This record gives sequence, C-alpha cells and structure tokens, in this order.
Amino acid sequence: MTSMHNGDIAIVGAAETTEIGVLPDTSVLDLHANAARNAMADAGLTPADIDGVATTGLLSLDVSHHLGITPRWLDGTGVGGCSFMLHVRHAAAAIASGAADVVLVTHGESGRSQVGAPPYPRSLNSMSGQFETVYGATMPYTTFTLPALRFLHERGMTIEHMAELVVSQRNWALDNPRAFRRKPTTVDEVLAGPRVAYPFTRDMCCVLTDGGGAVILTSAERAADMPGSDRHIYLLGSGESAEAPMVSQMQDPASFRAFRLAGAEAFATAGITHDDVDHLMAYDAFAHVPLYMLEDLGFVGFGESGDFVAEGHTSKGGRLPMNTNGGGMSYTHSGMYGMFAIQEAVRQLRGEACEQVPGVEISFVQGVGFYFGAAGSLVLSNQRP
Repeated sequence: MTSMHNGDIAIVGAAETTEIGVLPDTSVLDLHANAARNAMADAGLTPADIDGVATTGLLSLDVSHHLGITPRWLDGTGVGGCSFMLHVRHAAAAIASGAADVVLVTHGESGRSQVGAPPYPRSLNSMSGQFETVYGATMPYTTFTLPALRFLHERGMTIEHMAELVVSQRNWALDNPRAFRRKPTTVDEVLAGPRVAYPFTRDMCCVLTDGGGAVILTSAERAADMPGSDRHIYLLGSGESAEAPMVSQMQDPASFRAFRLAGAEAFATAGITHDDVDHLMAYDAFAHVPLYMLEDLGFVGFGESGDFVAEGHTSKGGRLPMNTNGGGMSYTHSGMYGMFAIQEAVRQLRGEACEQVPGVEISFVQGVGFYFGAAGSLVLSNQRP
C-alpha cells in the first residue's frame, strides 16, 4: 500500500516562473500559469496528465480552468507563507489514498507590482483587527517587534546576532543572478541601515518581489516509469500545525509551538535524526525567524542559535548550510515565500543549485504562516528508502 511518507510520493516536476523580481506587466494568474507550465515541462507532462490542483491566493479552480486541467481533487488551504508545505503534504495524502494521481501545486504573487492581486483583508471585525491592528500592529515588521525582543532578551542575545544572520544569507546570494539583493554587506552595515521598526533595520526584513513557482507530485511507483527519474525527489516525512491568529495570543512569544509540533512530526514520520539533515531551508521573512526555527526544531539548544549562525555553521562550508538561495531577505519574497524554499531544496537535492552544497541527500524545509500563526515542515530526499 502506498504511504504518504517513506519515499512513496515523488516530486517529479519543479520550477519557478521564468523571471522573478519586478514584473509590472505580469498578473498573478499569469505567474501561476507560467510556473505551472515550467513545472510541467520539467516533468514532461501536460495538463491532461494532471488530476489534482492545490494553491492559495487565487482559487484552485481559477488555476485549473486557466490551464485546461479537469481536476478530481482540489485544495485551497490558505495559512500564509507555509501554505505550500501543507499543499505538498495534503497532495501526498491524496495520492496515497487514491483521491488523485498527479497533483500540481502552484504559487504566483505580484507582491511588488500588485498586478491582478486579490485585496489583502484588513477587517477591523477580525480578532487581530480588534485587538492588535488598533495598536499599530498592522504589518509583520510592527507585529514581530515584541516577540523578537522577547526572544533575544530571554537568551541573552543581541540584535547583532540577527545582523549576523543577514550577512550569512547575503553571502549565499552574492553569485546568484536571480537574487534581488546581491550587494555584499557586513554586520555594522546591517545595523547602520534605515530603521524600519525596532529592532529591525531594512536588511533584517524580506525583500518585496513578484514571482512564483510550482511542483508536481505523483506516486514513486508511477514516477519510476517517467523520464528523468534520476531527478525525482522523495517525501520522507512532513508535519503541520497552527497556534493562534494573533501574535499576542502565542503560548510563548519566544518559542513557536507550531514549529515544535510540525517539526517533531516531520522528523518522526521521516524516521531521521538531526544529524541526518544535510541542508536546511528555514523561512526567513525576518532575521529572527530562522533563529526560532533552529531552536524550536531542535538543531541547537536554547540560546545557541545566534552563536551557531555567527560561527559560520549555516554559511558556505558550514555543517548545516541554510537558505542557500539567499532566502527571503536576499533572494526573493513575493509575500508568501514557502514555495521558493521548496524549490531551492529540490534544486540542492538534484545537484542543480546556483550555490550547490556537495553531497546533499536530505533537506529539511520549514515554513511559517502569517506572523506566528501556522507551520509546515517537509523532509525531502534524492534517495528513496
């Protein structure tokens, strides 16, 4: 019987939009379509081969209709930037159960140019509208301030530790021609940059871009008969969780329960340990979030994340290469970054990354949804157990 884990589900196609960055002439729907067609070309498939579609932002039926796909399975789960990790997990479950055979997961977002972008809901009738927005917590950089400061204070860490992470991420992006920020920087330059909202300076915040990506999944058994089997990537394990719709209602502002729960399930279902992980994609919309992830996922102990980064362990040549495309702070961030993290993990596992890490066999992909609302975890490998 096919399982949703243990390498029984394969990613057979993966691609980003042909261009990312500033695309004022491309609508959200066109970004979805371009990414989907690129992923289909990568897999050697056509719309007639696909019977499942998952996405967020747009309706999944908008995407299926535009591409000429007749789906028998649809998923429109929307929990922010980690939605795509959940889509991969849900697609794997659908394939394992027989609800779908070949699933396309798409992302497209005109985050910078706002071409055809659906309006962002800011209702004062919502919980956050009543209890956070009215106090100025309207966007991530104002909502994240107190958790970030609490995290640093409890661990005896400083904003210099966040600046060290920015520098590490930027160094991965320097030679990546698709990266939005490629200028070398230093800790002092990051700290001296324009202040956005204390403790964040500009380079501690993600870039704002247009772009998208798509992946295609099917059973490993079916994938074995498809071309390019040496490039197929297997899902070993996954996890998902959520906490509260408001940052102010987190169980502990200095540790995200959904990271801990989703990550633990991903490790357990994959049957691996932290030492087995060769590569980490840790959603880095802001400089404090990967520090949370390193600790909440158990890669380092309490209060050790800042020094772990500063000592170069996540940088080139380090023992846990992290965010090797430059991440959301340097590579790209259209508003929901999770798809781009998955794409880089696939590239690393295929040996096709711009900054290729040697010997990558297992990549852990961790996403965050909204501010600290939801989490999705994937364990991917180029080896089927």
